[in-house]
Amino acid sequence: MNLSGILVVASPEHFDECVAVLPTLDGVEVHQTDAETGRIVVVQAAPTVDAEIEGLKRIQSLPYVAAASLVYHYFGDSAETEADLAAALARLADSPQTSAD
Repeated sequence: MNLSGILVVASPEHFDECVAVLPTLDGVEVHQTDAETGRIVVVQAAPTVDAEIEGLKRIQSLPYVAAASLVYHYFGDSAETEADLAAALARLADSPQTSAD
């Protein structure tokens, strides 16, 4: 099992919409919100590193999300997870980076 602590920053005028949509995503739980700063702390659980990375990308691509950053990562010590880690990180490094305008 892979757990990610993700800091999401939402545009202030759509903060409530972001808070509402995040827990509808597979494996995502909202743990803390701060409407004044637009910050949302979520924990994402995923079965593999690839699924974890895809989940982060999914959050980053949501409308009204200005930024989403992985701030904590835990992965279980299964052979599958360890075997996939290097390949998944290489794919992440090769993926195009987006920036909030």
